Amino acid sequence: MWTITQFVTPSDRTIRPPGSEITSRSVVSFRFLATLSGTKVTQSGDLEEEHGMSVALVRPVQRVLEERFGSLIDTSDLGSQSEEKLREHRLTRALAAMAIGIEHPLTDEECAQAVFDGGDDRGLDAIAIDRRRHPTRISLVQAKWSDNGRGKFGEAEVHKMVEGLDLLLDLRFSKFNGRFQRHVQVLEECYDGTQEAPKITLVLALMRSDALGPEIRELLERKIKQFNEVEEMVDYKVLDLRDFRRAALGDAATPKVDATVRLEGFGQETTPYKAYYGTMTTPEIAELYGKHRRGLFARNIRDALDLTDVNVKIRGTLTDAPEHFWYFSNGITMLCERIKPTRKAVTGGVGDFLVEGVSVVNGAQTVSAIHKAYDENPEAAQQGRVLVRLISLEDCPPGFGDLVTTNTNTQNPIEERDFKSLDPVQTALRDTFAFDLRLAYVIKRGEREPAPEHGCTITEAAEALAAVHPNAEYAALAKRDLGGLWEDGTYEALFGKDPAAFRVWRCVQLLRSVRGHLQEIREGLVWRAAAMAGYGDLLVTHVIFRQLDTRKMSDPDFDWDTQLARVPELVGEALIRSLQAVDVEYGPNSHIIAAVRNTEKIRQVARTALRGMSSDSPAPELAADYQASASSGRQVNAVKTLVKQGAIPDGTVLEYRPYSGPERREMPQWLAEDQRRSQAIWRNSATDQLQWCYDDQWYSPSGLARMMRRQASGADQSTQGTLRWFLPESGSLAEIAERARAEADLLVGNEPDADETAAGSA
Repeated sequence: MWTITQFVTPSDRTIRPPGSEITSRSVVSFRFLATLSGTKVTQSGDLEEEHGMSVALVRPVQRVLEERFGSLIDTSDLGSQSEEKLREHRLTRALAAMAIGIEHPLTDEECAQAVFDGGDDRGLDAIAIDRRRHPTRISLVQAKWSDNGRGKFGEAEVHKMVEGLDLLLDLRFSKFNGRFQRHVQVLEECYDGTQEAPKITLVLALMRSDALGPEIRELLERKIKQFNEVEEMVDYKVLDLRDFRRAALGDAATPKVDATVRLEGFGQETTPYKAYYGTMTTPEIAELYGKHRRGLFARNIRDALDLTDVNVKIRGTLTDAPEHFWYFSNGITMLCERIKPTRKAVTGGVGDFLVEGVSVVNGAQTVSAIHKAYDENPEAAQQGRVLVRLISLEDCPPGFGDLVTTNTNTQNPIEERDFKSLDPVQTALRDTFAFDLRLAYVIKRGEREPAPEHGCTITEAAEALAAVHPNAEYAALAKRDLGGLWEDGTYEALFGKDPAAFRVWRCVQLLRSVRGHLQEIREGLVWRAAAMAGYGDLLVTHVIFRQLDTRKMSDPDFDWDTQLARVPELVGEALIRSLQAVDVEYGPNSHIIAAVRNTEKIRQVARTALRGMSSDSPAPELAADYQASASSGRQVNAVKTLVKQGAIPDGTVLEYRPYSGPERREMPQWLAEDQRRSQAIWRNSATDQLQWCYDDQWYSPSGLARMMRRQASGADQSTQGTLRWFLPESGSLAEIAERARAEADLLVGNEPDADETAAGSA
């Protein structure tokens, strides 16, 4: 017998068989019955109404998107398209903006500014960067709108998102369109190498109610796994129709979660307010989260931060030592509108409670981590148990729940570093710094950090000692997770039993000097070289340390200044050798960030770089592609090639994108003040090919780029304009010229053209 289930209206019907399995024969009958009843059958055998319930659920979201973001979304790049296409683009971008609003506490205007969907979006539609969290959190959104609630997300979308993420991690920001460029200055600061690398969440904003297919989810997870070889740096999240309906409804959508929970060994507080506490098993917590998801965190300040180091460690404990979880966890606090025991129970025994309007206000990370660990390894994780507090608000004064939420989330956790500050080794080191060096050595959190010339902290000392340790793995560990330096074995390997204050301080000076010179060099670098100058500071310090005379570093009378004076001459070569070592060991398309944060990879890279430093061969030249101001003969000749071959039609609008680090810091705000500043019109002319839309005057690409930089920041230096002016979706002028040359070479039998030969001779 087949049944028709009624939904919102009599026309919304879904037919399903009584059993869980559908045979090929029954599907035929199923399709026949469906035809009679006016329903539609999908390839999987599901039956849905042609204009079913999903459509009715989408329309209210569409209205809210249009009301909130209709006037805020930039569609100036869309040109003359049909009204239907424009509407679809606007809704897609508004959906991306709403997704940003779900993930970050931003205004609608800020959410709209986060959207850069369009040509050269590289498979990403919006970006938000939250630097208030530690580490910094970056959300990258791809949105898919659908009027009927069937937003598609397939293999092509996965590959595009991953391509965009690759470019971002390689710092190839100029590959993205102009609206992305307003975010580049902050991204530069996030990836300058002096702080912990951000955690990235790929957010799939899909106007659909169906789950992703298993093959797409498997592909996405496999791709993401490549970024997480060292640590969990990248994760993903799916926001679907239910999430957007909840966001559209606002506070009215905050779900009231009612549930039954079981506490083992429970106790209770009755004065002044009612509360119960006891132990819950991880399967019970996982089931609670699986059923109610984000609704369980309605009152929580931070929601569930799936990629924090704490979260990862929670999952690790559950899978590796679940029997210890109760002892290691701080537990979970839930606020409830009302708590009602469902059966008689004796204190200290097992109690079942009906909790109405329940919300996890502290321990959201614990809850989500339990769910994920249980989902990945139920056999191990099911042995875990966790302490839970249930606080009833039934007889509490107004505002008490907010006080509980705030106070349970603002207490500073104890870190392993805090225990090391009590170690006699550190107190002795602090005293020696003060007596022998006349410097401050701060070992406790909360104490004021000294000015650089007046001392350092225990954390900076540990980082420096990790960089110079004979085993490069410690440099990778410090780059990946400074907190890992305080684990007993690592801590002892770095500081030893009796560290010499002079040696510690000199290591700190070396690291500071290397970082300072790398920062100077980085100004003129792009792409992977810039990434090495940022991410690779500890690796480069490790390589340079091996070139210095360090045998008497602990001797107060040792002439350390002479050794430090060698750093400027060594930094450039050490950086190039390290970059080449990564290319040799792991390929020119590998991620620098992975090479310097992976303990196994950095060992190989350091060995290869040191071998190059000790060889008799001269210091290598840095490839022109990695230098912001370098220009090869082919690049110089790019404009002539474009004009000669007519590769770009007259009247084409080009887009300026900052190329070097200084440009990305200095120019975005200036460009954003007037959109015309970043646009120019091309003409095929022997001279002055660009008409700047800001003043309608004609310039050469390099001349205009140089003048713009001067107006924006006052800096006046030679600039390669063909690397900075882009034809959206086609590449930079230099890239277009390179393709044009390749096509011309094929036509003439691979013979170089005369202009190119002349440029090479010059």
